[in-house]
Amino acid sequence: MLTETIATVNSTLDLGEVLELIAHKVAEALEADACFVYLYDEGADELVLRASFGTRVEEMTRRPRMRPGEGITGSAAAERVPVMLPEKAHLDPRFKRFSNLPEDEYESILAVPVLAREKLEGALNVRTRRPRRFTDAEIDLLLAIAAQVAQTIEHAKLYADAQRRVRELEALARISEAVSESLYLEESLEAIVETTMAAVGATGAALVLEDGNIAWPEGRPGRHAVRLPLRWKRRQIGELVCDRDTPFSEEERALLASIAHHAAVALEHGRAVMRGVLAQEIHHRVKNNLQTVASLLRLQARSADRDPRKALDDSVNRVLAIAAVHEVLTERRDEDVELDELLERLRVMLGQSFAAGKRIESSLDSVSLAGHRATALALVFSEVLQNALEHGGAQVRVELRTRAGDIVLTVADDGDGGRSFEGGTGLSIVEALVRDELRGTFSLDRNGAGTRAEVVFPA
Repeated sequence: MLTETIATVNSTLDLGEVLELIAHKVAEALEADACFVYLYDEGADELVLRASFGTRVEEMTRRPRMRPGEGITGSAAAERVPVMLPEKAHLDPRFKRFSNLPEDEYESILAVPVLAREKLEGALNVRTRRPRRFTDAEIDLLLAIAAQVAQTIEHAKLYADAQRRVRELEALARISEAVSESLYLEESLEAIVETTMAAVGATGAALVLEDGNIAWPEGRPGRHAVRLPLRWKRRQIGELVCDRDTPFSEEERALLASIAHHAAVALEHGRAVMRGVLAQEIHHRVKNNLQTVASLLRLQARSADRDPRKALDDSVNRVLAIAAVHEVLTERRDEDVELDELLERLRVMLGQSFAAGKRIESSLDSVSLAGHRATALALVFSEVLQNALEHGGAQVRVELRTRAGDIVLTVADDGDGGRSFEGGTGLSIVEALVRDELRGTFSLDRNGAGTRAEVVFPA
């Protein structure tokens, strides 16, 4: 019977399976009604019920735990000797009750420690519903099984540790691969958070950046949380936050520390890539806008205008219109510009220079536009609004609308501002920009009620 029991529990290295087999084979060997197998958690200094015969551990909401010395089984573990009570075991002063463990229905108990070279590995007990005095031979048998089981548990623990290390290395490898292969910071951070949750069985995880923003939060909070700093060159650049319903072991905390290090590398790697892309984009925009300024100056130089001061002032306003687009792009850190915000800035700027004694009304819808198209529209709006303020009536109205997939910009005044606009450099600039950059149409309507300039182009 001993040989058969040991052969059975040695047939696998999976710790959970080993403990279940122990519970079944021990109960069978001693013809007992129940068997409970406790594993010793050295870090917590607790005996934790890990397998049973007669009661299903996995159905319990909370696993029974006891310290060595608590309860009858804890006493056997602490004293390193078997403890046998033939009847009314639940009346013994050492008996420890668990609300979810029906031990009261059993009369007798035989508990023995599980020792590997005098090192406590756990404890087990067998129970019967009828009173029973276990013989010395039965006690010796259970001690012999426990001694062999201790070695099996040690081997299973080593195997479990090796499997855990493999999973940890695989997790770190996946993170390293995501960091090295992806040029996009968001993809790297997403991979780190998802791998973190899988590696430690977390209920939730997130990366909190140094500015307080939370990157890629996943899952839900748990009863236990770990916060680990992301450090780069002795500077903290964020935190890795991980949640779980059960406490984290020291090994898991060490794994999370390694993941946090990889996350810091990914964060700085992604930012470096973005800084390079951003610098390239800025240089490209500056080059294009300088070419635009040069073209405007050439067009101004070829015009028939004879007032050099007026020509210079107009050129300054055009450069300021381009600068306003850059300012909005810089503040938003985005590729798109909110047109209502941009046009309002230009309206205020031009109003301070040309709107003496005039009333400007504006009604602007919230519309986004790509940066390079916003630059063209800013120049068009500046030319049209400046002309209305300089040569139009006392009232000027600005409207920005969306209509059937188009963006419509209207500048109207109650005077005859359109007359001075016709044939001038400003009109040439507007028509060229609307046609070539915005792919739209420009119309100038003069009637008895005033002048209305309208730009229509695809959104």
